Amino acid sequence: MSEPSKEDELSGTEQPFVQHLMELRDRVLYSLYGVLICVALLMFWPGPDGLIDFIAIPIKEHMPPGAKLIAVGVFSPFFVPLKVLMMVAVLMALPWLMYQVWAFVAPGLYSHEKKFALPLILFGSLLAYVGIGFVQFFVLGNMFKFIQHFTPASVAATPDIASYVEAILSLYIAFAAAFQVPIVVMLLVRLGLVEIEKLKAFRGYFVVLSFVIAAIITPPDVISQLALAIPMCLLYEIGILGAGWFSKASRAPEAEGEAGAAADKPTDGN
Repeated sequence: MSEPSKEDELSGTEQPFVQHLMELRDRVLYSLYGVLICVALLMFWPGPDGLIDFIAIPIKEHMPPGAKLIAVGVFSPFFVPLKVLMMVAVLMALPWLMYQVWAFVAPGLYSHEKKFALPLILFGSLLAYVGIGFVQFFVLGNMFKFIQHFTPASVAATPDIASYVEAILSLYIAFAAAFQVPIVVMLLVRLGLVEIEKLKAFRGYFVVLSFVIAAIITPPDVISQLALAIPMCLLYEIGILGAGWFSKASRAPEAEGEAGAAADKPTDGN
């Protein structure tokens, strides 16, 4: 006689569609409040001018002595610092924003999934910060140093602040997204979409894919392309190493019990 199936812990927790919309509205508002608080803090210190001075450090180190970034557009002196302020505020509030995403989907997760969802979100936020810091403190300085070698002596390197902010913003986003490779790999394995052995076999193709992606989304210089492709390959290996542990640690207790029972069950010897 077969044992009765265990009751699903999520049974009876379904919510009406309107309630989902209200919950989504609340989470969006909470996210907006978090960003606005960060904007207020950044306005107080270091202020828009301080933020502009900070992000301009990598390029000013490779400009002629006394040279400054220029503002070509009529409204650039106002809108560019405001854009930088909003960009930094969103990055500052990233863990809070990711928490709101987790809080929205948490009611639909099992208890063993909730246990690892929040650490995974925090780990993803940390990787995004590491990627952005890598751009600010390593990639930009070396990239501008490389570019300056090709600048003719008769040309004054005085970039426009709007184009500069646009360029570094795209690099921030690219590296923050690329540094999520371990998270993506672990989730693919956990969801059963791919096996670890297949990921290992795909290793050589991923190296080529990393350089192709780097060539597409980074400026046309060797430094930034290598700086993106090489970390992606290393993070891919980290994802493979962590996928086995994460898949096992986040498994449901019932699944672990069934796996252990199947392993202990004696086989018929014929």
